[in-house]
Amino acid sequence: MNWTKKLLLWYADNKRSFEWRKTREPYKIWLSEIILQQTRTAQGLPYYIKFIETFPKLEDLAIASEDEVLKLWQGLGYYSRARNLHSTARFIYFECDGFFPNTFESIMKLRGVGDYTASAVASICFDIPQAVVDGNVYRFFSRYFGIITPINSSQAQKEFKAKAMELIDTSEPGEFNQALMEFGSIQCKPKKPSCTSCPFSSDCIAYNQNKINFLPVKISKTKVINRFFSYLVISDSLNNFLMEKRIEKGIWQNLYQFPLIETNSLQKKVSTVQNHIDSNEKLEIDVDQIKLWNTTPIIHKLSHQTLFIQFWIISNSSKLKDGISKEKIEELAVPVVIDNFMEDFF
Repeated sequence: MNWTKKLLLWYADNKRSFEWRKTREPYKIWLSEIILQQTRTAQGLPYYIKFIETFPKLEDLAIASEDEVLKLWQGLGYYSRARNLHSTARFIYFECDGFFPNTFESIMKLRGVGDYTASAVASICFDIPQAVVDGNVYRFFSRYFGIITPINSSQAQKEFKAKAMELIDTSEPGEFNQALMEFGSIQCKPKKPSCTSCPFSSDCIAYNQNKINFLPVKISKTKVINRFFSYLVISDSLNNFLMEKRIEKGIWQNLYQFPLIETNSLQKKVSTVQNHIDSNEKLEIDVDQIKLWNTTPIIHKLSHQTLFIQFWIISNSSKLKDGISKEKIEELAVPVVIDNFMEDFF
């Protein structure tokens, strides 16, 4: 039995049932792939269901506002995915007459879509023989073939893609790709892979040479930087608050937040926060009281950043000019750290 047939037989016996495996509709497959980028299946599934319920067709997503999309995405992280998702839906609906591109090359041109997503959509929806390469494939191939090329190096994608293209079942490319990803996800797991029940163990280099814990090879990560955020939770006697939209490029772009002060270290003195407020021309407020809500900073880890977050509760003696109610704030798309804070504070 050849390698590809063995994989497909394993998949037939072990594949999990997911909503996106019940369809070949490009919109739904594309949506699932965008959600599952850098997201575990268990975490992504509820979001997929929410999106399909709220936007059952690509048209519904296209005509929605970005704020609606970001609110629904809230808590999933990597918000550029949501912005790209919305932008691409609008492009397909308004520029392509609502018809999803049906070639690998045209799918690759969509915003937020790379080789992996384009290969998945092209193979599953249109039977185009393009092999997927994701973290699961890197791990499976590294171990089975004994490939020592670092998986986060510049040449890795090309090398692993070529290997996958050698093995792909051209008659069932979508099934092959899903089998490949599923195998890496539940059989050749990052930790404690199920080697004793693996149909490939007899020929697996990592298993037979005791290198399971050494493969795949990965270059050391980019240095993580520390950032210090002080959110100013400013309210008036009517229980209205100040909020702002984070328009700068980078993390949480276009999400809403309380006015933010970013400094080089944690803020410990009320006077220091008062000085920041006084020097900020955008904050025209009459401070009545300032107190620190969390004496121990909230630590929020991102891929290359660690955020140390403080919330300062500030009472304003007069009515806030641009204040908004708690009910309105709860409708806004906010970073998960602010959402968690509001659950405790409100």
